[in-house]
Amino acid sequence: MTIRNETDLINLIKEDEAMMNVLRIVKSLDLPDWWVCAGFVRSKIWDVLHGFNKKTVVPDIDVIYFYQKEKDESKDEKLEEKLRSIAPHIPWSVKNQARMHKVNDFLPYSSSFDAISKFPETATALGIKLSDWENVILAAPYGIEDAINLQIKPTPSFINNKKGLAIHEERIVKKDWKSTWNKIEIHHL
Repeated sequence: MTIRNETDLINLIKEDEAMMNVLRIVKSLDLPDWWVCAGFVRSKIWDVLHGFNKKTVVPDIDVIYFYQKEKDESKDEKLEEKLRSIAPHIPWSVKNQARMHKVNDFLPYSSSFDAISKFPETATALGIKLSDWENVILAAPYGIEDAINLQIKPTPSFINNKKGLAIHEERIVKKDWKSTWNKIEIHHL
């Protein structure tokens, strides 16, 4: 199967009952400016493009939201506990993006979409969520071209800073994507 555009990707997600279930569970929390993102979306794309019949297990399901008024990490831990009580088999990871800019020494983010745009790789800078009518909404600040063309490239935020380039290279080694998806092409800078 091929993925040519965002509509194809959204349709694939709609057809994936496990992904839709994750989205419904997260939506039930009613978090401000929420998304399920990163490897959750990228792995679906790469699994399909590699012709895998079975989903690749991701180490965590990244749930992000943006709430400026309460940035305490303990809130994220409570949300993870709540998600585990609903779906204990899912490796939840919840992060309020109002504080996550500090991880990479960036300026504060203005929204979850802004945070997604500051993710390390363009193929990972993807998020999905459900509208009130259960339509899948895609956040793709750099489009989906790199993901569907199996390209690993740093986002502009990581290209333009020395620490970012080091993080990009560390992630390539740590994530070892090529051992799972052998058709991807990694761009070192």
